[in-house]
Amino acid sequence: MKQAEDNPKASKKRKHKRKKKAKAKAAAGAPAGAPKPNGAAAPKATSLYEDFDALAEHLVKISGKSQEVVREFFANNPGSKKLGGALPADPLNVGEALQEMMKGLAADPGTVMQRQFNLWGDYAKLMAAMSRRLAGEQVLPAITPEQGDKRFTHPAWDENPMLDYVKQSYLIFARWLETTTAQLDGMDPHDKAKAEFYTKQFIDALAPTNFAVLNPEVVEATIASKGENLLKGLENLLEDIDRGHGELAIRQADLDYFKLGENIATTPGKVVFQNEILQLIQYQPTTDEVSKQPMLIIPPWINKFYILDLQPQNSFIKWLVDQGRTVFIVSWVNPDSHLKDKTFEDYIHQGVYEALDAVKAATGEKKADTIGYCIGGTTLATSLALMAKKGDHRVNSATFFTAQADFSEAGDLLLFVDDEQLDAIEKQMEAAGGVLEGRAMANTFNMLRSNDLIWSFVIDNYMKGKSPAKFDLLYWNSDATRMPKNVHLFYLREFYQKNALAKGKMKIDGETLDLGDVDIPIFMQAGETDHIAPHNSVYKSACLFASKDNDNVTYMLAGSGHIAGVINHPDKNKYHHSVNADLPETMAVWKAGAERRPGSWWPYWIKWLDRVSGGKVPARIPGGGKLKALEDAPGSYVKVKS
Repeated sequence: MKQAEDNPKASKKRKHKRKKKAKAKAAAGAPAGAPKPNGAAAPKATSLYEDFDALAEHLVKISGKSQEVVREFFANNPGSKKLGGALPADPLNVGEALQEMMKGLAADPGTVMQRQFNLWGDYAKLMAAMSRRLAGEQVLPAITPEQGDKRFTHPAWDENPMLDYVKQSYLIFARWLETTTAQLDGMDPHDKAKAEFYTKQFIDALAPTNFAVLNPEVVEATIASKGENLLKGLENLLEDIDRGHGELAIRQADLDYFKLGENIATTPGKVVFQNEILQLIQYQPTTDEVSKQPMLIIPPWINKFYILDLQPQNSFIKWLVDQGRTVFIVSWVNPDSHLKDKTFEDYIHQGVYEALDAVKAATGEKKADTIGYCIGGTTLATSLALMAKKGDHRVNSATFFTAQADFSEAGDLLLFVDDEQLDAIEKQMEAAGGVLEGRAMANTFNMLRSNDLIWSFVIDNYMKGKSPAKFDLLYWNSDATRMPKNVHLFYLREFYQKNALAKGKMKIDGETLDLGDVDIPIFMQAGETDHIAPHNSVYKSACLFASKDNDNVTYMLAGSGHIAGVINHPDKNKYHHSVNADLPETMAVWKAGAERRPGSWWPYWIKWLDRVSGGKVPARIPGGGKLKALEDAPGSYVKVKS
């Protein structure tokens, strides 16, 4: 602003240039790029990086507006001016892992020097190729993005030589840093894995797409909107900080558009039972007859159940009801400090057991088929092992959606469960009144796919100034739940850290549990690209159920990941699934003998379920048995926000 005021001649020249351009466009009688009436060639469209003078003036105006927005924000939120309380300097224990990495580098200077020479050589090749390209030659790139990398899809990353150089420089450095870390010897395996993980986080953060001036999509949006996108982005940023009470809470979806029971979670049903940790929903039948055995679904208590009932066209619950099943689902409470002393045993007794009792009361059936999803599946598996010890036969069959019982290959989440980090999590929960805030766990999951779940939204929300999308799945992903301290710490320590259930060392109610004791039909679904419950880990879990006399264990591998691998309605004709009737000792052998089939796995599974759970009875109406309807689905527990 000051510079423009001090140089009025330069400002007049810029205005004169713009007037001249405007006259030229008016004389053309058509927008840039359109043919003239007399057939003459259209004027050349404005380049992506032209007209910086006009852009600079707009940015000066936006800067002034931005300062007003920031002043207003802090005036309305005085508590955001400074952070209060004692924050841990390194709650994830990153510093120690990186320190060990530096020790590893220092211990092998020869390898480090060789790696350095390799990096210089790669950059020399890049510069030589770029020099030839600038001279007019057609040259192949020195490096290209990995398949599936969506960051560099804009044509300017290939067409603009300077952007192409920036892109390839970044990719060369990223590959070098990742491979250098991976080749370190002599480090503790856990520290090395942690160093590799956070190196990847660092690399993702440094991507040139994350810098507005380098991102062609952001530059285009800035020129098109005359900088309004930056102001809108700042408003989005401040709104997210405000919503996070001083911490950045990135919106992945329009949080005002979706209304539970209105345009999401709409399958008709009734709440027929509730206690302090759950509501039980029974869904309205759509067939005259239903299968004799009712179906009880145990979703994860770390998320809300309606991932299985987003909208009618992708609702697993609606589809299952339409197959002639009496469907019940647990809707876990969103706990606050009043439930801080609840334990994992409580989630078995008040959760799984009382839900089974309620299903029996509602239908009169002594047995139920069950589904456990993710942590809900881990809880179900533990419950089944305990029931086997006590001779409890209320479950007819068990299906697991991306659920683990053996955590020896549980992926990157194992990096978050060393003693120092668990102690930090415990202190965090104590400070929050004995619960883990839902956003904390959601942030951890987002880090596993930072480019897709963090940086893409930083670019769209804060640089492009876009409004969050009306996307049901991302809305659900943002609707996190809290967890009681004892329940969450038990899960992290006993399952992730100690792998006690798989090792036969877990004790519940004084019983030492063994999944090999479970002798009911088991169906285990896994996702090929699942980063939360890796398919190798799920396969090992299936083998635990088959470790003794149970020869009725089926493993099925679906295309895609933790969510899309499960929620894949047959009408969509998406992805694929692989089946193998055998359960050999290793996953590699299973894959070698598997048959790959197109489309959803749901029809394959329902045929399996019909084989192990036959018989027909008249359709059951919610509230028609011993349990009366308390309220309409989706109930009130699921509507409690964190």
